[in-house]
Amino acid sequence: MTLFSLRSIFTVPRLFKTLAPVSLLLLSGCASNWLPTSGPSVKDMETAATPAAADTSLIELVEINAAVTRRLSENEKQQSFSNGFTTARDATYVVNPGDVIEISVWEASPALLFGTAPSFAGLSAGATGGSKNTSLPEQMIAKDGYITMPFAGRIKVAGKTLAKIENEIVEALKGKANYPQVIVRLTRNSTTNVTVVGEVNKSIILPLTPRGERLLDAIAEAGGVKQPVEKTTVQIARNSVVKTMALEKIIQDPKQNIRLSPGDVITTFFQPYSFTALGATGKNDEINFVAQGISLTQAMARVGGVQDQRADVKGVFIFRFEEPEALKLARAPKAADQDGKIPVVYRLDMSDPSAFFVAQNFMVKNKDVIYVANASSVEFNKFLNIMVSVIYPLVNAGTIAKTY
Repeated sequence: MTLFSLRSIFTVPRLFKTLAPVSLLLLSGCASNWLPTSGPSVKDMETAATPAAADTSLIELVEINAAVTRRLSENEKQQSFSNGFTTARDATYVVNPGDVIEISVWEASPALLFGTAPSFAGLSAGATGGSKNTSLPEQMIAKDGYITMPFAGRIKVAGKTLAKIENEIVEALKGKANYPQVIVRLTRNSTTNVTVVGEVNKSIILPLTPRGERLLDAIAEAGGVKQPVEKTTVQIARNSVVKTMALEKIIQDPKQNIRLSPGDVITTFFQPYSFTALGATGKNDEINFVAQGISLTQAMARVGGVQDQRADVKGVFIFRFEEPEALKLARAPKAADQDGKIPVVYRLDMSDPSAFFVAQNFMVKNKDVIYVANASSVEFNKFLNIMVSVIYPLVNAGTIAKTY
């Protein structure tokens, strides 16, 4: 190439005329595909959640407002222990296979059956007034629910109260014993228990009694929790239902101190909650928070707020896997996790002054991702910096060629 041709190409007007179409093409949207960025822009998020993308959309974009925060708060109440475990067991105790009972029989004088029974280990007889009593050896209720009673035969006791068992034994002994009276005592409860594990001072299996033990009773029997109350959460697993609440809320609200049912598993955790902050926030980090929970306002303060020089205040997003019933969505996103929760992206427009009041009532949940998008001007500045870094050496080359 001749010197003349080099000088022609590297003249500044000709150079900008050549690059202008490329610049317009990049600014029209292609630049977002290759410019460095910390995540999707507000426009990208809106596009991903438009009705046109209904067949392929994997997310639902929900604007945070007073109605949404109220709906989420109501759903949170439904997840409480008092609402989640509505079928409290009957405080009346019934025996089951595996339980051990002791039977004592009183017989009026003259004793016809038990008063003449021989004395041996495990069987004792005594007299009170004109009656005699006999305590039979302890026996475990068989797998089929039966026990064996002398002179009465096999009696089915599983699923019955102690009082009902006493009455049935008396009926079976009528005509054989002289005015029999029976007392049945539960000596070992092997089937009606709850399990307490986790951050307690002593993991235990707690037998339930007719008194009807409550949640805090079980935790107290386990020696209390190891960690501070405000940093501890309690999980109850009953059959296929699992619910979690902060211990502090349970103490503050007596309704959450529910009666326990056989088979309940109570697990206490120490500060298991955290959220992740990404994008144009003061710092990108995983932040732990206490079991009592924090609002979006508090969460933003934890990460130093938004960066003034980068953030698009209309693009504060919270990524979350949400319970389907929490929001009455016209269409549910196609993707869901293994627990059936759906991906939802909440957006807060912080350019609206009322948003700060709404944010105080919007509660951050465990594993939430808070992302603040970059402003459009930031992306434009990135583009200009790249263009300048390309054009400047060419302009210098043209200047050098022009001097020859």
